[in-house]
Amino acid sequence: PDRIVVGTTSTKAEEVMQNLYEPFVAQGAKLFVMDSRSAEMTKYAANSFLATKISFMNEMANLCELTGADVDAVRLGVGSDDRIGAKFMYPGIGYGGSCFPKDVKALYKTAKDHNYDFQILNAVEKVNDSQKLKLVEKIQNHYKGNLKGKRFALWGLAFKPDTDDIREAPALEIIKQIIEAGASVVAYDPEAIPNTKKYFGDKSGLDFVEDEYKALSDADALIIATEWSQFRAPDFELVKSKLKSATIFDGRNLYNPATIKAKGFHYESIGREVV
Repeated sequence: PDRIVVGTTSTKAEEVMQNLYEPFVAQGAKLFVMDSRSAEMTKYAANSFLATKISFMNEMANLCELTGADVDAVRLGVGSDDRIGAKFMYPGIGYGGSCFPKDVKALYKTAKDHNYDFQILNAVEKVNDSQKLKLVEKIQNHYKGNLKGKRFALWGLAFKPDTDDIREAPALEIIKQIIEAGASVVAYDPEAIPNTKKYFGDKSGLDFVEDEYKALSDADALIIATEWSQFRAPDFELVKSKLKSATIFDGRNLYNPATIKAKGFHYESIGREVV
């Protein structure tokens, strides 16, 4: 860890914890000791602030689409400011997992319990909920509101790469909305398929495959919901040959729009031009 926060008012407990974490401190980690309430608030505040950065950049991405700006250029320019930093500045289809959603809700409830209206956190949560459906909105617009009978390949189910965790994952909402619109989904994820099967049960219109390219067969378009490293450099010719139409809706901005346009794809991402 880059820092360790210990909440205690016990001198003995503080001494024990300092001894326990000494190997980390010796390697440069910072150790902060404070009262338990402040430690709890620090944890909630840290994750809520990072969630706020994500929701802010997602709002910026949506505005960039309307104004013709490129959110990647904006992200780099803003993130280069040392006061802001480049981390958690990537737009996409919202945050998920356990910590960010849980801690935003917990901090908001703490404020509410003390009769304080924490307006920013309310907005962060609303933005995140709507951002999870941003790709569905793009898909609906592309097909002029008619998804009946369409088949979509979905790459990525986990809320982030290198995990099987699907808690609050945007992919789950995308699947629900697309199937409700009368389409079907064939999904692939390197780790999260078992958990997703448990989540949905025997849901009509949803199938799973054990290879990302198998998901593409007879699909009208590809949807990317998680930025697994193996999705970053696919065989684009194979992707094009398997899809009915060379169309990609990318919720994680994995590809350069100009490059993928040159490969013959219709490509829609977050906060960047449609090509």
